[in-house]
Amino acid sequence: MAKISVFGIGYVGVVSAACLARDGHDVIAVDVDPGKIKAINSGQSPIVEEGIDELVAEVVKAGKLTATDDFRAAVLATDASFICVGTPSAPDGSVGLSYVTSVCDSIGAALRDKPTHHSVVVRSTIVPGSTVDSCIPALEKASGKVAGKDFGVGYYPEFLRESTAIADYYDPGLIVFGYLDEGTRDILEGLNKDLPCDMHQVDIRTAEMVKYTSNTWRAVKVTFANEIGNIAKASGIDGQSVMEILCSDDKIAMSSYFMRPGFAFGGSCLPKDVRALRYLANSTDTPAHMLNAVLEANEAQIAKAEQMVVDSGSKKVGFVGISFKPGTDDLRESPLIALAARLIGRGIDVNIYDPFVQEAFDTETPGAGRGNEHVPDLEQRLQPDLDALIEGSGTVLVGNLYKDTVERLKAASEHRQIVDLTRLNREQTSGANYQGICW
Repeated sequence: MAKISVFGIGYVGVVSAACLARDGHDVIAVDVDPGKIKAINSGQSPIVEEGIDELVAEVVKAGKLTATDDFRAAVLATDASFICVGTPSAPDGSVGLSYVTSVCDSIGAALRDKPTHHSVVVRSTIVPGSTVDSCIPALEKASGKVAGKDFGVGYYPEFLRESTAIADYYDPGLIVFGYLDEGTRDILEGLNKDLPCDMHQVDIRTAEMVKYTSNTWRAVKVTFANEIGNIAKASGIDGQSVMEILCSDDKIAMSSYFMRPGFAFGGSCLPKDVRALRYLANSTDTPAHMLNAVLEANEAQIAKAEQMVVDSGSKKVGFVGISFKPGTDDLRESPLIALAARLIGRGIDVNIYDPFVQEAFDTETPGAGRGNEHVPDLEQRLQPDLDALIEGSGTVLVGNLYKDTVERLKAASEHRQIVDLTRLNREQTSGANYQGICW
């Protein structure tokens, strides 16, 4: 069992401290508010939350949870400090770090006099880079020590929902933490090892980004549901019934397949259906802010890929894939067709390797080239030999992922410019010859 000090007796701090104490850890809650300290030490919760009153009373009576305003004593008496203070928005929308860095100053001052290892774990919601760029410098300056060597550092975001926080603590949908050192990793791994959830151990910036992504995704879902509800109501339909039915589909509607960063969407369904639903909204004078944003963002992703190719400086570009997705010859509203047409319009010579489109032309399939309205001489631009395409191109653009091309394209990145819109290799990120659109 660990000894943990929790800085900030607010919503996250109280729930975290009480649950850690119930699990058998010795917990000291730290705050500057005497009212909150008095409440905890009296066995009362300073927040309103389902089940928290009974839990605080239980762990305080058992001697597992106490509260204090003595920052130094709390650090010296524990193995790890969790920072759970607020990060309110600044007037310009940026995250306010003053409470977090103030606590780091105080913890750092205490660490100056502590001879044994201590881990500082940030739980407050802070944007990517904040732990490394703000928290660690404050801790190092105040302590005179080096992070990751003389003391540990981690970022361990919470995913607690108000009114169900205690249940969420013990049955989380997501566990992720980042760390600088093995000691901090061991502490966080030990705290979570018995919970019924995968444990994602990553670098600190990734953990920070996951927290913001999770919260923003929830906001997007609420906004999307509301927009569908508004459009449905204007058309005489019950929007809640529509969304309930949609959410029952865990094969496609709730699938992670579409949650993979990469290139724009296309095909015979998605673009036209988003446009059609937006038209329906407009016809009933219903604002469609998100539908507009979806189409604008999709167009912007094509423009981003275009600029990446232009920035490569090549006048000969080989496309790997031209259909709207691998495994089909369907070119209807393929964003790769749109991208190729733009580059051709810039005077760039575009040649294409696409085994499925190639097969359609070779076998004289009646629908060969279906959906292509923008690329002139498409059949003449097709190159059946991938190696020849690579050797004849200054830049190779990977638009669709074909498994039998991966190794050759990875090898090509050693001597050719590669613009990757689909991700050949999870280990490869943007560098000298290789540029990934989202990685």
